[in-house]
Amino acid sequence: MFTGIIEELGTVSQPGRRLTINCSTVLSDLSTGASIAVNGVCLTALDVSHTSFSADLAPETLSRSNLGSLRSGSRVNLERPVTPMTRLSGHIVQGHVDATGEIVAMDALGEGNWWLKVRLPVTLERYLVEKGSLCLDGISLTIAAIEEGPVVVVTIIPHTFANTTLGLAKVGYRVNAEADVLAKHVEKLLRGTAQ
Repeated sequence: MFTGIIEELGTVSQPGRRLTINCSTVLSDLSTGASIAVNGVCLTALDVSHTSFSADLAPETLSRSNLGSLRSGSRVNLERPVTPMTRLSGHIVQGHVDATGEIVAMDALGEGNWWLKVRLPVTLERYLVEKGSLCLDGISLTIAAIEEGPVVVVTIIPHTFANTTLGLAKVGYRVNAEADVLAKHVEKLLRGTAQ
């Protein structure tokens, strides 16, 4: 389990089915076989060294996420899983990406803040609520508004802009989206009682 609070920006050194990422902070206690979130996708760390780690990407991961479009030099958001003693600073994030969305606007609000609009698949619309949680590229965000499409709107604060891949994102960029798992469970429970 993750919280959506990004610890470090890593750099892809080898793209493809065996993804290799150069980084430093997350390596301090990372071991082979441990989970790590890369752009919000829970992966298994392999070949951990002092400067990098690798991870195998399954066909399902490649089809549901943006990891297959990474190139050498691409920056990625990295987060280690929470521990029982960790504060839950973001929200509950599983690292199980539902789909990708497309950035349709990134407008400056002044003082380093940004108004980000992302078009998501209609299949995720039922899990989106104003002031609810949404994970984009592994970043825990609060939904400020929902427009038709559906298009979700979130405010990006200066810290998030400077310390995640959103500072590099452009219109048309694909982001990994994970809806709130609690909403999914509530939906299933309610569906069960309606029968």
